Amino acid sequence: EVQLVESGGGSVQAGGSLTLSCAVSGFTFDYVIGWFRQAPGKGREGVSCISRSDGSRYYADSVKGRFTISADNAKNTVYLQLNNLKPEDTAVYYCAFHNNYGYNLSAQQVGFVEGRYVAWGRGTQVTVSS
Repeated sequence: EVQLVESGGGSVQAGGSLTLSCAVSGFTFDYVIGWFRQAPGKGREGVSCISRSDGSRYYADSVKGRFTISADNAKNTVYLQLNNLKPEDTAVYYCAFHNNYGYNLSAQQVGFVEGRYVAWGRGTQVTVSS
């Protein structure tokens, strides 16, 4: 019932910036959107998440201070601003949906527990060259 579409990926040089978008459709009442990433040969790791319920935000330590998550609730779109990109940020970035209806959880409470996310986008590639 829920569909997520990521966009905004691309290739940049180290130190550059990108803005990723996650468009949510099919269920827009209440949710937490998480951003995850997966580099070749590595497992998927949580990056950031935001709760529509209370506007709370949560970041992985590795990106804190460089990435910013935000949401335009009227457009049902979540953004991830990537600043000061490093080659190690190269990965496919996915957004994921947690149904927060009736739960009213903060972003931190949902965190990066993948089992709490029930729908995933197909991902958008971010490549950072040195």
